[in-house]
Amino acid sequence: MLKNIVKGLEPSSTLKINEISRKLEDKGEKIFKFGFGQSPFQIPTDIVNALKDNAYQNKYLPMQGLNELRDAVAKYTSVKKDYNYKPENVIIGPGSKELMFLLHILFDGEIILPAPSWVSYAPQAILGRNKIQSIQTKRENNWFPTGSEIEEVILKDKNKNYLLFLNSPNNPSGQICKNLEEISEIAKKYNLIILSDEIYSELSFDEGFKSISSFCPEKTIISTGLSKWCGAGGWRLGYFIVPDSLNILKNSINVLASETFSAVSAPIQYAAITAYTSDHSKYIDSSKNILKAVGNYVYENLKSNKVLINKPQGGFYLMPEFLNKKFNTSSEMCDNILKETGVALLPGSDFGFEKNKMLARLSFTDFDGQEFMKQTQNGQAIDKNLILKLAPKIVEGVDKLKKWSTST
Repeated sequence: MLKNIVKGLEPSSTLKINEISRKLEDKGEKIFKFGFGQSPFQIPTDIVNALKDNAYQNKYLPMQGLNELRDAVAKYTSVKKDYNYKPENVIIGPGSKELMFLLHILFDGEIILPAPSWVSYAPQAILGRNKIQSIQTKRENNWFPTGSEIEEVILKDKNKNYLLFLNSPNNPSGQICKNLEEISEIAKKYNLIILSDEIYSELSFDEGFKSISSFCPEKTIISTGLSKWCGAGGWRLGYFIVPDSLNILKNSINVLASETFSAVSAPIQYAAITAYTSDHSKYIDSSKNILKAVGNYVYENLKSNKVLINKPQGGFYLMPEFLNKKFNTSSEMCDNILKETGVALLPGSDFGFEKNKMLARLSFTDFDGQEFMKQTQNGQAIDKNLILKLAPKIVEGVDKLKKWSTST
């Protein structure tokens, strides 16, 4: 009944851990939901109002997306990237995840996935029947591949086409790629296209975030959307920005889109125009400041001679490594952590790491973001006392996790 290609696939681990956490909570257990990555903040009010105002919109929209929205996205991105993108370069989809899946389906070549990588890249590549070339990255390189590591993969057969997935700020590590220029030189030298997953780019903690599109725009597809910076994950609106040089891919994505999702919900698209034409810098800055403070709290209170961890640079994740040889796999370790402490984490193996590396993804979003914004709207400093008050589950969960790390 089932095709062989899907028999070995499991449900997305990020969605799975959320369901497990809910079921345990329904049983009365106290769970610290550090496994599921979702913005803790409410959608900006003006964007919500725009959705209400456009609830009556019931017509099918253009397959590539509402013209006014694509124009707004192109202008917004052109300013951010200092490159002239046009509405014709933009494809609106029901979340960037769906667009990535279509790219996997149509791409003829091999997929280069750095480990760690977001959990859905590899399953989508498998469904697209593309061979995966994995690169095990190192902590000292911010968990990103070097140019030479990418070139080593390509030189195995440089006549093939290659598609590199580059996610910065990164899920699951919370790190930002610093060697964009050397990676771009490899892209220019070979048949390498880059999918730059920038869904967390607005949540970079320090100024000066750069996209690899700044170095090789003609080889880069930018992927992002509303889910992270806008808190609108459930709205399912994402987009690709495809340069003119890759029109053959853009046109093929449009063909596949016409046979799958047809068009994104009309009210959502009309509301999204407000997201990209109104000034939300205050909202974004507030989000970043809160996430940076909470992330740094987790980092400072969890790191030890038992736990290796990099300071967060963007998004809402950290990737601790527990120096513990008691467990055979990171999955076994995370099961034990959940059982012993109630802290839900995702194992590093879900993100492409070797199973015997005791790495896990920790999402530091288990707090009331709306209340946090309200309490800090007048520029109040976010110190330890405020985090103790407004993010109690983060504080308690980290304390339990640290005790666990020193007792096993």
